[in-house]
Amino acid sequence: MTFLATHDVTLIFGGLTALREVTLELGEGEICGLIGPNGAGKTSLVNVITGVTRPTAGHVTFESQRLDRLAPHEIARLGVGRTFQHVEMFADQTVHTNVLTGLHRHLAHGFWMNAIGLPAARRSERSAHHEADRLLEAFELGAYRDVVAADLPFGILKRVDLARALAARPRLLLLDEPTSGMSEVEAEATIGACRELVRGRGLTLLVIEHNMQVIMTLAEHLIVLDHGEKIAEGTPEAVQQHPSVIEAYLGAKLGASRAGA
Repeated sequence: MTFLATHDVTLIFGGLTALREVTLELGEGEICGLIGPNGAGKTSLVNVITGVTRPTAGHVTFESQRLDRLAPHEIARLGVGRTFQHVEMFADQTVHTNVLTGLHRHLAHGFWMNAIGLPAARRSERSAHHEADRLLEAFELGAYRDVVAADLPFGILKRVDLARALAARPRLLLLDEPTSGMSEVEAEATIGACRELVRGRGLTLLVIEHNMQVIMTLAEHLIVLDHGEKIAEGTPEAVQQHPSVIEAYLGAKLGASRAGA
């Protein structure tokens, strides 16, 4: 059964077509990579799926439910989460507190229960702190637990962002360049943690990634966009050999080279 699908999604901003009739399907528990040159429409597609942008035409379904009619918070409530290319943290709060914010909608108590210290509220709080700590350990962030976010480099903040997104307990998680700013060692550790979380939680991932070594290692299935259109789809091995993909990437590099000449 199809878990997530986009059906002929088109997105037009003024006279610019960001997406043109993009159709894709993801199965539950799948790790799918979304790749393409800069400006290919990858983030635009994620924005449509998560309700940030309404498509001009076409529609999106998640377990057969229409997403393109819903607001972002309604889509998140269904179990669709995401990270952003540019991390936004509560800069004056610790890493642990930032991850806790991802758990807020799952806490089984309200403000007044917490204020008067009812046992259910205390148990819920303890459980949330424990889950946040487990996520920090999964992404090798335990040493930064009590460090203020403003004092950390971008690569570590990307891992914190991942942990916070997973704290919301999504069933589908869309990651926008999750390893950007990381060292090779950090990227490998993040790939390993993502794989374990997919296996352990039955999570489904759609991952935008420019690091080809990372995405070829992580993803089981790739979708390639170029100028807003899907130009290839298949296993990492098949996609690497696809003539349209080779042309898109070589053309992008050639254009950049000429622009710098």
